Amino acid sequence: MSVVGLDVGSQSCYIAVARAGGIETIANEFSDRCTPSVISFGSKNRTIGVAAKNQQITHANNTVSSFKRFHGRAFNDPFIQKEKENLSYDLVPMKNGGVGIKVPSFFTDAERRSVLDAAQIVGLNCLRLMNDMTAVALNYGIYKQDLPNAEEKPRVVVFVDMGHSSFQVSACAFNKGKLKVLGTAFDPFLGGKNFDEKLVEHFCAEFKTKYKLDAKSKIRALLRLHQECEKLKKLMSSNSTDLPLNIECFMNDKDVSGKMNRSQFEELCAELLQKIEVPLHSLMAQTQLKAEDVSAIEIVGGATRIPAVKERIAKFFGKDVSTTLNADEAVARGCALQCAILSPAFKVREFSVTDAVPFPISLVWNHDSEETEGVHEVFSRNHAAPFSKVLTFLRRGPFELEAFYSDPQGVPYPEAKIGRFVVQNVSAQKDGEKSRVKVKVRVNTHGIFTISTASMVEKVPTEEEDGSSLEADMECPNQRPTESSDVDKNIQQDNSEAGTQPQVQTDGQQTSQSPPSPELTSEESKTPDADKANEKKVDQPPEAKKPKIKVVNVELPVEANLVWQLGRDLLNMYIETEGKMIMQDKLEKERNDAKNAVEECVYEFRDKLCGPYEKFICEQEHEKFLRLLTETEDWLYEEGEDQAKQAYIDKLEELMKMGTPVKVRFQEAEERPKVLEELGQRLQHYAKIAADFRGKDEKYNHIDESEMKKVEKSVNEVMEWMNNVMNAQAKRSLDQDPVVRTHEIRAKVKELNNVCEPVVTQPKPKIESPKLERTPNGPNIDKKEDLEGKNNLGAEAPHQNGECHPNEKGSVNMDLD
Repeated sequence: MSVVGLDVGSQSCYIAVARAGGIETIANEFSDRCTPSVISFGSKNRTIGVAAKNQQITHANNTVSSFKRFHGRAFNDPFIQKEKENLSYDLVPMKNGGVGIKVPSFFTDAERRSVLDAAQIVGLNCLRLMNDMTAVALNYGIYKQDLPNAEEKPRVVVFVDMGHSSFQVSACAFNKGKLKVLGTAFDPFLGGKNFDEKLVEHFCAEFKTKYKLDAKSKIRALLRLHQECEKLKKLMSSNSTDLPLNIECFMNDKDVSGKMNRSQFEELCAELLQKIEVPLHSLMAQTQLKAEDVSAIEIVGGATRIPAVKERIAKFFGKDVSTTLNADEAVARGCALQCAILSPAFKVREFSVTDAVPFPISLVWNHDSEETEGVHEVFSRNHAAPFSKVLTFLRRGPFELEAFYSDPQGVPYPEAKIGRFVVQNVSAQKDGEKSRVKVKVRVNTHGIFTISTASMVEKVPTEEEDGSSLEADMECPNQRPTESSDVDKNIQQDNSEAGTQPQVQTDGQQTSQSPPSPELTSEESKTPDADKANEKKVDQPPEAKKPKIKVVNVELPVEANLVWQLGRDLLNMYIETEGKMIMQDKLEKERNDAKNAVEECVYEFRDKLCGPYEKFICEQEHEKFLRLLTETEDWLYEEGEDQAKQAYIDKLEELMKMGTPVKVRFQEAEERPKVLEELGQRLQHYAKIAADFRGKDEKYNHIDESEMKKVEKSVNEVMEWMNNVMNAQAKRSLDQDPVVRTHEIRAKVKELNNVCEPVVTQPKPKIESPKLERTPNGPNIDKKEDLEGKNNLGAEAPHQNGECHPNEKGSVNMDLD
């Protein structure tokens, strides 16, 4: 079992795999670790990655790229309408507005849910959607051995990522075994492609003046210019001299050329470079950090290689930027590490990750009998995530909660609403009082807000005892200052990662990597303790018999109506469609492989029929075969250009029917002499052994004569067979099928060895010499009778090892000497 981290960018993607040896970024079929985020749709199949990128200019209308930012957006979204003008392909509206996988930290709930849906459609089990900068921070921190201890002041590192389409910055605090995201800031519309567009605009204007060519009028010319400008931008990062830009047959069969150097490029992009400091100022203001508090500034992302970008970042912090991380692969490697931590199949160093909520989230609701609305911010900006909170409402019937982003201007998404949640099956208590409804709100591991559970606290009287005292106990938690202030607005909040209910506690265990802040912990501890106190008081023997009241938590269904959510039917339809497309791609690949096999066969035989195969086919068959090859080639490029797989299989069988015998004759003629030589050597070997046996050679005089006769018989028979087939083969021409095949000769060699080898390799019988029993340490007392006839040997034995007498027990010590 393996886990992978996916960094799907706007321009390219990287895939990292967690294996026993560590994290490895894998290569594609072209041995490149960077795969373009491009898909090209053909009439019968799709091509993805490098192959699709190669078709981007020739099949511009059918090749899709830069689609990452379209997740979770409606067709009429202002961003979509603006981007639509710069695309080579058409966008059309659909019925519903619209993988460890990384997402930008500024992605909203709708965009995150869209990415999860996409992962489900292609059959990926997404363990976690991870923010770009959090993945980079994990990849940075988990390998560091010199981080401060948990009780010491954390090390603050700022990570800066400028990719193809966006700019993100994040401040993280590191201690041994943990990291906490302190804050994030971003510009979703500042990236490498903006610098490319500045170059494209410049050269479009230059070519219009210089060559009277309007590059924007033809999409193919514009795409070629984009590609060349991107190359020029990369070259200017390492060269400050004038660099040329040349494009052959740009438009109307005209060649165009231009030049630019780094200083001109920086002047051209001065407006973009100024925008870099805005997110940096925002980050420092959010986290209340000073430049001297920052230990290091790590930069990642392809666009950070632009020298002017590095200079701006370094100037802002007053220190040099660090490039210890792989700028392209850091995000994918961080995602793979997170998956390995979450997977039970891997043993990884303990490292907890506390992320941050990028946008403040609030809830709004209506009071029971009033038209006024209540509003409460449940998660502030940069609140720890994943995280859960329990809110308590006093209600007599079902009610509705609406979640929205508190600061719509700060969210790069046109819709501030997240969704509406209806808590159903709520009813008043039997005495007519309002019921306490506990609602658990949560930002989960994917960074998505949800109302996960709701329950109603119900008082159920039992047959006897202790009612008023328990009612007093029930009122006890309600007398807390936090709740008394909330009663006026019909809401009580308990901040918790563990909550007050069993299901909340279970959920809290899932988020153990991100412990709540101290002020929240102190609040959350009150409710469970109060509940435990209630239980203890209930268990105490009553002073007087009173009606007993039992408290029951009743689970309530919650209906969610989210701003962006694919319906189950639509999602299933997409899953089914993707399955069909995968199958179609597979069938098309098999069809193309069959077609290529026919083409390969034609070229191979045509080449060899005029070379090594020429002697192995008669003239009449030679002409017939060449004619068939020519006909097949013509068919391939005419009516056979687009045929079914079976048609190509049939054509290949037709060719092989004539070609295989010729190929076999050639192979047999090449291999037969070698195998016959091997057989002859074995025959000579066994014949010599038989002759030595007849000559009374001592090496073989132990072999039985009847056995040796079997060897002689087998040698004679095989030798006669070999002479016959060699004589018959000599009479055959090369263009005729051989008399004997190589595999038959090998079978004869094996048969000969099986008969002769066991006989000629018989070992000589061993002659046993009489054994004399001698005891170096003296005569064996237990065998006195056996030693009586060997007095001389027995007498000398003790003196061999020094002065030792039979009765003395010194043999062990002597052995040690």
